[in-house]
Amino acid sequence: MKSFRINRLFHARSRRCFDVAIDHGFFNERGFLQGIENLESAVKTVVAAAPDAVQLTVGQAHYLQSLPGKDKPALVLRTDVANVYGNVLPKSLFSRMIDAPVEQAIRLDATCVVVNLFRIPDQPEVTDQCIQNILRIKPECDRYSMPLMIEPLVFQPNAKAGGYMVDGDLDKILPLVRQACELGADIIKADPTDDVSVYHRVVEIAGRIPVLVRGGGKAADAEILSRTEALMKQGAAGIVYGRNIIQHADPAGMTRALMALVHDGVTASEAARFIKA
Repeated sequence: MKSFRINRLFHARSRRCFDVAIDHGFFNERGFLQGIENLESAVKTVVAAAPDAVQLTVGQAHYLQSLPGKDKPALVLRTDVANVYGNVLPKSLFSRMIDAPVEQAIRLDATCVVVNLFRIPDQPEVTDQCIQNILRIKPECDRYSMPLMIEPLVFQPNAKAGGYMVDGDLDKILPLVRQACELGADIIKADPTDDVSVYHRVVEIAGRIPVLVRGGGKAADAEILSRTEALMKQGAAGIVYGRNIIQHADPAGMTRALMALVHDGVTASEAARFIKA
């Protein structure tokens, strides 16, 4: 049953999840590689801080799964690759899913698979590709009891904010999150809203589906910690952060600080003590 794998993903005490995304090399963007040029070292650093999960790709999951012992984080397997994150977009955009994604996930002992659901201005064909990806993977997830994490992403116009700049407009996030639920998500990985105080509405629109919040672009420590504290108070079931950890001067310390926020309910100022100056 899916619940067995979900139990491996969510912390036993807090019932929340902290997933560290280290799948950025999948997207062929030079800027995404900062902090993970040596991925083996990056994975070991993150694993030592003991988050609940690490998000990786089929070609790099072995860096996590080959580590000895039974206490390492769960694997969340990225199943789709896209070319939509550049400052200058190519002539033709795509979002393509790996072949036999759930079978590959099972062979890698993954706990969950994740797939995108993009909303990009003037690019409806990319949304169509994402929906086709989800429609294809959903029955396989049900057949093999593999939890399906859908990542609804609302982009700003590329001419205005090119290079992976998301749109925190609540009115755009809500319907896309709901569509992800309607398509069969077991877990939602969604953007933070510009106004964090309204994030409970994202949680509400997802119903019984747990909502994990994306970290978004690189930000100052104080902003990340205070935003995370507020999101937890708004009912989020956890976080999925990437660049704000892997590009940090102290990734292990930042991981521990965020874990304290997510699992122990500390304040942002208390969490900051885990980070080296």
